[in-house]
Amino acid sequence: QVQLVESGGTSVHPGGSLRLTCAASGDAYGRANMAWFRQFPGKEREGVAGFSTATGEKTYADSVMGRFTISGDNAILYLQMNNLKAEDTAMYYCASRPPRAWIRGRWSPDDYDYWGQGTQVTVSS
Repeated sequence: QVQLVESGGTSVHPGGSLRLTCAASGDAYGRANMAWFRQFPGKEREGVAGFSTATGEKTYADSVMGRFTISGDNAILYLQMNNLKAEDTAMYYCASRPPRAWIRGRWSPDDYDYWGQGTQVTVSS
């Protein structure tokens, strides 16, 4: 079992910055791949940034490329968000999975086994 706890979500003005934190514990095997997802009201969760704790590989969704940065390790994961826009307003989740082949792909929520409770980010003027 893996436990993930997000924090850092709050309200911020457009153009502002925010750093989310995910504290991870439990079975290290289940934390081989970690990622940040977000969910808009009435929509499915979408992948934002991914991180392989084994290789250090980082991947980003096109919508956040150049603005968001994922960092950390399998014990604590960060998402630095710069130049925030109103369309970034969402609930942000930390997720992890064991090292196995992707079934639907790295941006599919179905490929992740463990989830945090989420932290709300609101960008408005």
